[in-house]
Amino acid sequence: MAAAATVAWLPAVFVLFVAQVACEYGMVRVVSESGGPKGKDYCILYNPQWAHLPHDLSKASLLKLQDWTASMLCSPSDLPAKGFSNQIPLVTRGNCTFYEKVRLAQGSGARGLLIVSKETLVPPGGNKTQYEEIGIPVALLSHKDMLDIFKSFGRAVRAALYAPNEPLLDYNMVIIFIMAVGTVALGGYWAGSRDVRKRYMKHKRDDGPEKQEDEAVDVTPVMTCVFVVMCCSMLVLLYYFYDHLVYVIIGIFCLASSTGLYSCLSPLVQRLPFGRCRVRDNNLPYFHKRPQVRMLLLALFCVVVSIVWGIFRNEDQWAWILQDALGIAFCLYMLKTIRLPTFKACTLLLLVLFIYDVFFVFITPFLTKSGNSIMVEVATGPTDSATHEKLPMVLKVPRLNASPLALCDRPFSLLGFGDILVPGLLVAYCHRFDIQVQSSRIYFVACTIAYGIGLLVTFMALALMQRGQPALLYLVPCTLTTSGALALWRRELGMFWTGSGFAKDLPQPSWAPASAEGPQLPKGSETAPPQQPPGEAQVKPALPAEQPPALTEPKDMAAAPGPRPCFQLAWLLHTPRTTNIPILQVQPSCFPGWSLGGTSEKAGSVTFAS
Repeated sequence: MAAAATVAWLPAVFVLFVAQVACEYGMVRVVSESGGPKGKDYCILYNPQWAHLPHDLSKASLLKLQDWTASMLCSPSDLPAKGFSNQIPLVTRGNCTFYEKVRLAQGSGARGLLIVSKETLVPPGGNKTQYEEIGIPVALLSHKDMLDIFKSFGRAVRAALYAPNEPLLDYNMVIIFIMAVGTVALGGYWAGSRDVRKRYMKHKRDDGPEKQEDEAVDVTPVMTCVFVVMCCSMLVLLYYFYDHLVYVIIGIFCLASSTGLYSCLSPLVQRLPFGRCRVRDNNLPYFHKRPQVRMLLLALFCVVVSIVWGIFRNEDQWAWILQDALGIAFCLYMLKTIRLPTFKACTLLLLVLFIYDVFFVFITPFLTKSGNSIMVEVATGPTDSATHEKLPMVLKVPRLNASPLALCDRPFSLLGFGDILVPGLLVAYCHRFDIQVQSSRIYFVACTIAYGIGLLVTFMALALMQRGQPALLYLVPCTLTTSGALALWRRELGMFWTGSGFAKDLPQPSWAPASAEGPQLPKGSETAPPQQPPGEAQVKPALPAEQPPALTEPKDMAAAPGPRPCFQLAWLLHTPRTTNIPILQVQPSCFPGWSLGGTSEKAGSVTFAS
């Protein structure tokens, strides 16, 4: 119901966007009159409804730039005695409307007007009558750029105003697309395979802490609600207290990304043929488990990489590569650790975050004084931030086109981690279900392709609307609709919705020697009355259809009085289901004076010792 209401609001939102003041980015080319340093471009924000700017620099007039920033240009007394004939005056923003300033400038012979602003650049607006009266371009220039102009070129400068064409999409979108789809596919495949493997088999040996995988966390509806409330609260707090909280987020990212990098690289490092020696016995935290030296070196490497990024995070030339690598590792770690148990849980999480994303991108501009989206403002960093820090929870790639407008707009294209993790959890669930029903990964492949299509639609919307887009607006319908339609077509929607058929983790029996032939009994042991060992009652997991029971026994066996059999045939469930191995459970009480000497996972490898 909430999703439908949000969709119903979208047409009104788009109409309101159209009604806003039109604005475009342009450039001012500044050169010295004395022929000093080479010319330089600076960004301006102009309203084409006043007057259009030429797209080609060669067609723009190079005019004298007159510094008149000591005046607000709000009354005729602010005009110079000789006027602004064939000049572009620089005036200070404030005290009157844009129309009053540009009307006075045009009346005194100016060919354009640059208004210097110390605040955030806003489009110079007016009404239809004023637009028809004015015939010269008016634009806003930042105060920082004005200072740089006079510092670099002196006071005697000339300027030309123009608005070069910019490609709809930058080539960096291709890189972001590959990174995002690759992360979702790899993370979903890894998470699904790991989860199914842990459901059906247990490790029989403990080779140290590096062999023990982190347990996955099942997302419940309560956790979903708490998570969304926390996201909303954190986003609002960042909007109002950005300069204080941004360093907290940076610290959390350093810690989480180093953990994720360790989790991704540890399977590769464990294959190396060296560094297997362990630390000596000690009582130190973590080190008392005697980890291998190579794993300690890996942990040190991951921490160093995270620290290096933290120190040089504002180096735009190369730090983005390190941030993207750490971000991908963090996303893979989260996809492996967090698990959605049912398609119902997937639908709930994705729809709630869908509404969250749309609200904070499209609705909040009408609730803030600046008229900016809270989501975009926080993701890109407020323009009035004293720290000029950026949140690291995004994949970012610098603009690759050669357009001078790269100076105006953000020099990086961004994709938030949430736009990877949220659909990635659904992809991981699809992979687990694929293995369960042995469907040749059709759900996994279809959902991954749907994610890629949704991302392409997001890029198209970004190019057409020229403003930040809530990616989940396009990703959620694509992935949810594709997965649900595929399950409906295969007549598996019931199982897919509830996740029925997934076996619970098998309990690890303290004694369960696997033997196909059975051990030779010592003389006299046949008459020994069997006793029920403590803690023997087995937990029966819910098993898929057409699958032999895993370590099961008759329903009334545990409760039936009297002696229990010394041998009982059971099944050891492996993955895939076609590799179930019959084993023979043995009652230790049938062998008084004998102890279990060794076991193996393979049938027929049990030994006894008296």
